[in-house]
Amino acid sequence: MSDLEFAHIDEEECRRFQGSVELAGRKWSAAILMAGARGARRFSEYRTLVEGISDRVLAARLKELEEEGLIERDVQPTTPVSISYQLTPSGRELISLLHPLVTWSHAHQAAKSR
Repeated sequence: MSDLEFAHIDEEECRRFQGSVELAGRKWSAAILMAGARGARRFSEYRTLVEGISDRVLAARLKELEEEGLIERDVQPTTPVSISYQLTPSGRELISLLHPLVTWSHAHQAAKSR
């Protein structure tokens, strides 16, 4: 892609782009979304699939991702209360959009090691 292909992007679009990249790139966010894509529903399942995350950080990131509309939180008024999470269509779309980045990363790492 040439620089000319990006010349039409205005300041507002640049800010939206930056906000989107920062959201997806925030520490643990992509791993949490991937855990949801792999089937995690309960808090404990996320904790197991996202190795190294603390309960406090996991709770905060789940809340942020819910506020961004990427994860839904479902509270069932049972005894004890049952809480589950699942990716929204927007969360699933973000995961699919990040997949080419993973492919690029593999190619980039291979090129660096030559």
